[in-house]
Amino acid sequence: MGLFNFARKNGNDIGVDLGTVNTLICTTHKGIVLNEPSVVAIDQSKTPAKVLEVGHMAKEMIGRTPEHIKAIRPLREGVIAEFEWAEVMLKRFIMKAMEQRFLSLPPRVVIGIPSGVTEVERRAVGDAAYSTGARMVYLVDEPMAAAIGSGMPVDKPVGSMVIDIGGGTTEIAVLSLNGIVTTKSIRIAGDNLNEDIKKYLRGSYNLAIGDRTAEDIKIRLGSAVTGEDDDELEVRGLSLQTGLPHVVRLTSAEIRECIQDTLMTIVQSVKSVLEQTPPDLASDIVDRGIMLTGGGALLTGFDEMISREVDVPVHIAADPLTCVVKGTEKILTDKAYSKILEYTQFDPHIML
Repeated sequence: MGLFNFARKNGNDIGVDLGTVNTLICTTHKGIVLNEPSVVAIDQSKTPAKVLEVGHMAKEMIGRTPEHIKAIRPLREGVIAEFEWAEVMLKRFIMKAMEQRFLSLPPRVVIGIPSGVTEVERRAVGDAAYSTGARMVYLVDEPMAAAIGSGMPVDKPVGSMVIDIGGGTTEIAVLSLNGIVTTKSIRIAGDNLNEDIKKYLRGSYNLAIGDRTAEDIKIRLGSAVTGEDDDELEVRGLSLQTGLPHVVRLTSAEIRECIQDTLMTIVQSVKSVLEQTPPDLASDIVDRGIMLTGGGALLTGFDEMISREVDVPVHIAADPLTCVVKGTEKILTDKAYSKILEYTQFDPHIML
């Protein structure tokens, strides 16, 4: 239990939103204590390869390193793709979050995971958490954690609907009495919007850009519906014709058009979940609306687009980026959600 021989005397339990783009960690004593990019920088000139940095420092290296240093994201589409580096990253993040103080009892760890992951993917996440020295590990579906973190009354006998749009997955679920009634998890989310933008620039302007530039364009120009102003942005990249640096000017209308297909795929999944929802719960959702969480909630006008397409009010959570991790904290501390821990505990001894 070496890693958890540090931290507070009476023991902090830990909640983790292990995201494709960012990892957030909270403790039951101090709330959110870490929010860093899910990135690892590796020196491949060493045998074995050596981790140089994780989090913010590693993200700064993306696209800017010599050949022997590689900055990677060990999670793809919401699940662990590079187990070794994800384990190292998680250990370092937890060490940082716990501030290296004495901990008399190893903590319980609650981790939010996509509802559509396979058993192999669940085991990868659970094993990585246990490798940090956790006493118990619980794997909670992200839409459940997001709904609780956004303040929805999922413990009551009423229908609550949440759409959690992260970097790698979009989670859509209808919940009631601390359980998921209907759900759909699709591996289409914020990263796909970035890819749409990169493809558009390659096809329309013969311009190659990196992930960081695509993300910046999405944040500054991205929108789901037509607005009053058509903003513009100068974008620098590499000309595919000359191989030299080149600058183009983009408009928000162009970006809105190039991401429409991806947004409509998400909307169609929302419709699919609503169609499978029992009538009484559907009535609750019509009355109370749908909650939008995750980074995708920040895309201008996406709430309006979803509401228009499904004819149900859509609300954006007060702090959409932290709903999952806040939900894990409430699951650990609020007796109203204690039953969730009973059916989400991960057993590392069960063979696949």
